[in-house]
Amino acid sequence: MQPPLSFPWSLKQPPRILTTHLRDHIGSRVRLCGFVHAVRDQRRMQFLVLRDASGLAQIAHSKSFGEDSISEAISTLTPESAVSVTGRVIDAPTVKLGGLEIQAEAIEVHGLADAPLPIAEDSSLEKQIDWRALSLRRFDQRLVFEIQTTVEHAMREFWRAHHFVEVHSPKLMGAASESGAEVFEVAYFGRRAYLAQSPQFYKQMAVAGGFERVFEIGPAFRAEPSFTARHETEFTSIDMELAWIDNHEDLMRLEEEWLAFVFGEVCREHGKRIHETFGVELMVPSIPFPRISVEEACAILCGPTPGESSDLDSDMERRLGAYVAETRGHDFVFVIDYPAEGRAFYHMRHQDRPDLTKGFDLLWKGIEITTGAQREHRYDRLLRQARERGYALEPLQDYLNFFRYGCPPHGGMGVGLARLLMVMLQRTSIRDVILLSRTPNRLRP
Repeated sequence: MQPPLSFPWSLKQPPRILTTHLRDHIGSRVRLCGFVHAVRDQRRMQFLVLRDASGLAQIAHSKSFGEDSISEAISTLTPESAVSVTGRVIDAPTVKLGGLEIQAEAIEVHGLADAPLPIAEDSSLEKQIDWRALSLRRFDQRLVFEIQTTVEHAMREFWRAHHFVEVHSPKLMGAASESGAEVFEVAYFGRRAYLAQSPQFYKQMAVAGGFERVFEIGPAFRAEPSFTARHETEFTSIDMELAWIDNHEDLMRLEEEWLAFVFGEVCREHGKRIHETFGVELMVPSIPFPRISVEEACAILCGPTPGESSDLDSDMERRLGAYVAETRGHDFVFVIDYPAEGRAFYHMRHQDRPDLTKGFDLLWKGIEITTGAQREHRYDRLLRQARERGYALEPLQDYLNFFRYGCPPHGGMGVGLARLLMVMLQRTSIRDVILLSRTPNRLRP
């Protein structure tokens, strides 16, 4: 077998590195790839600031008389053009960008950006979303998705350590869940189908099938005509379901431990950059979280009694969060014992108070991030509770059949990923922390 062909070192393609690793390559030839952050084209010198996923680097080139392909390339560059630059890394203490400079030896323009750019840093959020491929290039946006990656990885690490199994439930359903409200109807081979509002029914099916602990991270859809800064018609839902529980307190303890673990990982990986970029001092929450019943919350807020209201509106949640922070020194609070009339028919009810459910919401800084409950696993009681709501049983029959042949006591919860990130980074809109927005008014890009 012949040895591989070799070439003189000077002709080899140098390794591509990130700007944060430049100090490890002083005196060496390297290749940087990224976007044009800024260009200064002076009489004798040209300076190019290149931005990649990790940071910025300054490239310098001394103009020559006569034909100079590098000078010509740099002189045509526009902000945000995609380029790769080959050069030697020089220690240059006077350079503000890390005290380093790359002396350009070659430059390749892969994609010349149109000028002028359609957005600026101070453009409105809606404009930023219109041109999402550009706004995503900001360092703060990159950090959001690095944090999201760590969040999901930590969640899965916790689930694996606690013997959960991952499932992927269908998002097309043959019948609208529950009452059929707030669902998207789609054409499906000459009949109607519906986009799933959550994997709720299928999580419970897995539990009935003997999967004692399951989780899913996936899309969910709500045809809710809401225009707030924390609602989307399509969102990423994080769901868990747990069998053989005693009551909903088991679920709340699980979520406390789960969140504390996730926050610990995010603080360790990104705490410093979160503080530098967003001015947020993220801390691991202490456990247990406070618990307050709906009835107690309404009394605290001087709002309606539970007999007149089955839920807390967003203003009440905000004020309750402030109250708990002031009186109990905690940013989290579980709101428990919701009236049955305002909760899903499959939520289990208290034995001594059948008007109340074994359900909860978790508020963080006054914003709801979780809804959970112990489910009713007894077939006869599920039938009775569905009939009490006046639901037609035929569309629910597939779901009800899950419980006809024995099902363990169980419960679970759903968490909105983007809403969790929004509160974590103290952003004013959920659209600041998702890849693309879907609202009643937005289906593009």
